[in-house]
Amino acid sequence: MKKNVIVGQSGGPTAVINASLYGVVYEALNREDSFGAVYGMINGIEGFLAGHYMDMEPLERSGELELIKTTPGSYLGSCRYKLPEDLDDPVYPELMEKLNALNIGYFFYIGGNDSMDTVSKLSRYAAKTGSDIKFIGIPKTIDNDLVETDHTPGFGSAAKFIASTVREITLDASVYDNKKSVTIVEIMGRHAGWLTAASALARKFEGDNPVLIYLPEAAFDQEAFLQKVEEALEQTPNLVVCISEGIHDKDGTFICEFASDVGVDAFGHKMLAGSGKYLENLIKERLGIKVRSVELNVSQRCSSTMLSGTDQKEAIASGAFGVKCALEGETGKMIAFKRIQDKPYTIDYVTTDVNHVCNREKTVPAEWITREGTDVGDAFIDYAKPLIQGEVHVPMEEGVPMFAYRRTV
Repeated sequence: MKKNVIVGQSGGPTAVINASLYGVVYEALNREDSFGAVYGMINGIEGFLAGHYMDMEPLERSGELELIKTTPGSYLGSCRYKLPEDLDDPVYPELMEKLNALNIGYFFYIGGNDSMDTVSKLSRYAAKTGSDIKFIGIPKTIDNDLVETDHTPGFGSAAKFIASTVREITLDASVYDNKKSVTIVEIMGRHAGWLTAASALARKFEGDNPVLIYLPEAAFDQEAFLQKVEEALEQTPNLVVCISEGIHDKDGTFICEFASDVGVDAFGHKMLAGSGKYLENLIKERLGIKVRSVELNVSQRCSSTMLSGTDQKEAIASGAFGVKCALEGETGKMIAFKRIQDKPYTIDYVTTDVNHVCNREKTVPAEWITREGTDVGDAFIDYAKPLIQGEVHVPMEEGVPMFAYRRTV
């Protein structure tokens, strides 16, 4: 009897997380000789525990599956549910019982670091109990902070959005050229500054805005920052500064913490916001010049208007490759990208032990950060530029994007 497939999504969405879902579902549905039914977990592992899942096959017949490729958000819904560290916890046999009841032989989880932690725990529990279910992680995160892979699906599209939006902001900021002004753009990134570094792709020439770029990999000094701003204003009166939300001082205190209390999410991560507003007020009080802050917020991860063709293609391919690897017997693995060369840009799809991925973070290399922690160099540009290439046609309906919506009752 053929085994069934189940796939879920977890953590924060990206513009291409549904492209990865498409890759898994399309590949599995078109291997009828190898698989039985293909199910989707509603709201990830947490929803599945509550008995929520759906049959994915009708989506292919209706044409909805094709629409999923350009739909942002998580089509199946997401969760931030952390499985217990203790593999003897009763939640594990409960999960296995539910998977076995559906005759699941192949389990795919699309997500970031915490999702890979889920794949790790489930695959280790399966090995411990003699289960033959294959567990595969499909990577996603706009933060680009997963180790063991050159980059992650979601980063390219977010980087394209940031580069494009910062270029637009720069033009807007340059309208009034007779007075000094500062525009601070706050970009997502708790400990890794990949997204903020992408703002450098907005530049059209040497010395163009954003003149100053601050990543969390380098300690942030408020006095040095004010001095750099004053110096930059002498050359660029309409100054644009890009910062990561997670910039911190040499003692590890987040800059946003100087302004207000910071809450934590379900995984104990500090929920960061307000660094841009804090620096806006600092410049206003200390330098007395016109200043505003812009927080790009969730638009960085949900914009379909600037999808990277490369990113979407790789997201689909990673999902499909995961299915092939599971069919060949691999388990406890994450799909990864191995870069072959920059020009022409080529990669290989490989697998890596998920236990080497979870609970680790990949940061921007120190040697890529330049000008005393206020910029990034050509090494980053060469790395990131191929990932934002290519445009994607998003189907339109009466002037607005046409997306796939999961029907709920």
